[in-house]
Amino acid sequence: PGACPAPCECSEPAKTVKCVSKNLTAVPPDLPPYVRTLFLTGNRLARLPAGAFPARRLPDLSALNLSGNHLRAVEAGALAALPALRQLDLSGNPLVSLSPQAFGEGGSPLEELALRGALRDHGVLLSLATMLQSGALRNLSRLELADNGLLLLPAGMFTALLALRQLDLGNSSLVGLRNVSFQGLGQLQSLNVSDSSLGVLRNGTLAQFRGLPALRRVGLGRNAWVCDCTVEDLVAWLKESDQAEGKEALTCAYPDKTLGKALLKINGSDLNCSVPVDLPSQLQTSYVFLGIVLALIGAIFLLVLYLNRKGIKKWMHNIRDACRDHMEGYHYRYEINADPRLTNLSSNSDV
Repeated sequence: PGACPAPCECSEPAKTVKCVSKNLTAVPPDLPPYVRTLFLTGNRLARLPAGAFPARRLPDLSALNLSGNHLRAVEAGALAALPALRQLDLSGNPLVSLSPQAFGEGGSPLEELALRGALRDHGVLLSLATMLQSGALRNLSRLELADNGLLLLPAGMFTALLALRQLDLGNSSLVGLRNVSFQGLGQLQSLNVSDSSLGVLRNGTLAQFRGLPALRRVGLGRNAWVCDCTVEDLVAWLKESDQAEGKEALTCAYPDKTLGKALLKINGSDLNCSVPVDLPSQLQTSYVFLGIVLALIGAIFLLVLYLNRKGIKKWMHNIRDACRDHMEGYHYRYEINADPRLTNLSSNSDV
């Protein structure tokens, strides 16, 4: 104990161990107990099994960097034996399995978690959401989820992170934040959603921003803002709030007539608000109108039947009499054909 693993570089004064690009396939079991910062990057650690780090052997390890290791699975209990862990970097790993119990049943004191480019699999994103919602990382103050190509985030993913101060969702493919709740994140200071695919921010999301007292920086740059009637709430918020970082540089991407125009310079004359843009409301109105028309047609039809009830009754009687005469003729012919005594008569005369 206290010796440096053969493929690694150790500095006891700095309390640091570096095992960088050593083609390691497992965590070295003989790490010195004095280590506080451990770099295990650029190796070939395909999985982190339960107890990957020696129990009670690393009591002071506070910063762990596992980026770029080709990690595909982090199993339950893999990080449970690290009582002092404050910083964890899993960036650049193609994760396909992330156990919600990776930090054990009791949770973790972790404060910073980096998962840049590690959530390409949707199942891993759902597992992370389950972990966060369980309160296992209730002390988390910084969360980096950038570079993950995220389209939508699971509802209520961040609601248990009451200590969160910095949230990075940049360089993703986010198309909206409508299902993302920021309620209760009273400590949130910085939110980055730049370099994404946002077209509009609804008034519900903007109201949440207004309700976060510590929020000072919202990165919105390089998004595909759609400058139609739906952008009015966003423009109003930009003009009244100082939370948006670099808001003067935000420009319209659609439609063509407003391409490149600054959002802060958009006014009512630039927007075509004569046509409703709320498609569900349009459909609902159309269905109501169609129901009214059908009801009127039905009422008119019943009125016509009522006014012509005598004629309809006479017409029905005539049809009944015609059908009865016709059936009597068929019955009479059947009786003649069935009686052999009348066979010759029916063949020589017109009955």
